[in-house]
Amino acid sequence: MKKVLVSLAAAAWLCGTTLSAATSAQVSAEAVKHAKHDAKDQQVKVVQEAVEAVMLTQKVLLDLDKKDTKAAKADLEKAIGKLEVVLAHKNAPALLPIDSVTTATEYVGDAKSVKKALDMVEDLLDSGKVQEARRLLNTLQSEIDVITVSLPLISYPQALKLAAKYLADNKVKEAQDVLEMALGTLVQNEIIIPLPILKAQALIDAASKIAKSDKAQALKHLEAARAELKVAQALGYTSSSDTTYKMLDEAIEKIEKEVKGPNKAEKLFEDLMNKLKEFKAKALKSIDSQKSEK
Repeated sequence: MKKVLVSLAAAAWLCGTTLSAATSAQVSAEAVKHAKHDAKDQQVKVVQEAVEAVMLTQKVLLDLDKKDTKAAKADLEKAIGKLEVVLAHKNAPALLPIDSVTTATEYVGDAKSVKKALDMVEDLLDSGKVQEARRLLNTLQSEIDVITVSLPLISYPQALKLAAKYLADNKVKEAQDVLEMALGTLVQNEIIIPLPILKAQALIDAASKIAKSDKAQALKHLEAARAELKVAQALGYTSSSDTTYKMLDEAIEKIEKEVKGPNKAEKLFEDLMNKLKEFKAKALKSIDSQKSEK
């Protein structure tokens, strides 16, 4: 992970004073810091009853492995009771979060280093060194991941009730199968936030604020933003926006020329920020999958 200390001057800039402009590295570091903080704030609060219901389901399976049907029935009854509490709520969600985690990985190289690493991956694959290629490929990411595991309220309680019925009829194997199937229906949702795009947005915003007072630093911010977008593209972060990386690069180049010249770039900055905001929003990737808790 890349860590950059924010100087007193950067802190002053962030507070809106005009002591001096922050460097591009400081702007990028602060953007990542805030993104991590925001991602943690956006973590879904787990539903404790759902967490306990899943834990009890796992305990029921352990009870049955030990041939302790009495304990299994008692634990299953408790699990059903936990979910009945949730079902009693008027606006109970379809998915009950039982776990939420945020992770962040920052790639510190440039677009050329990404290309070099990808060439190495291809060479390793051609040589049959699949695991080495996989490990190298895993380093080619720069993102914040917000991962949430949820229990489906529509099907999970019914599965527990069916398992309870099987146990009442002494159909232990059927009850085990149903419980294992229920645990396999847990849903994992992962939201991926590309850091290079986020950094580029922060750098362009910073440049827009000092384009007239510190032209040199504003140009450095724009160049750094361009570099970050090249990294994002090299790392394969795509967007469903009509805006493309090429269009963003051309827009930055147009602003650079304006800053160097008459310096009437306010509208250009505004248009670029709007395009980048939409591009980033549509670059966020949400992945749903079932997760077994066996």
